[in-house]
Amino acid sequence: MKRKSALMKSTGIRAVLALAGALVVAPQFAFAGDLDEGKEIAFDRKKGNCLACHAIAGGDLPGNIGPELKNMKSRFPNKADLRAQIFDPTSRNPYTSMPPYGKHKIVSDAELDKIVEFIYSL
Repeated sequence: MKRKSALMKSTGIRAVLALAGALVVAPQFAFAGDLDEGKEIAFDRKKGNCLACHAIAGGDLPGNIGPELKNMKSRFPNKADLRAQIFDPTSRNPYTSMPPYGKHKIVSDAELDKIVEFIYSL
């Protein structure tokens, strides 16, 4: 009986660890609605206002203060780094003119996540 119990515990632990590992390495997929909403927020002059400083494909009247937003997956292989940059760009460069969208609550966490999904898709 002890042997069976130990085997069940061992198998259960392995299953939990396998599931946890799958969750850690599983890629995050955006829903099409998130990309559309992210684009809408990013282009909204009262919210993300990314076009004030950046050229983005499909955007009207882009600014040229910041870099053109393209090839984002090669520039930010880790999506969390892109989110951190948008959340608080002053953490990497205290002299940046980019506002800290998350830190100053210019956009909500949910809106920030959608912006990140859109920008990361460029």
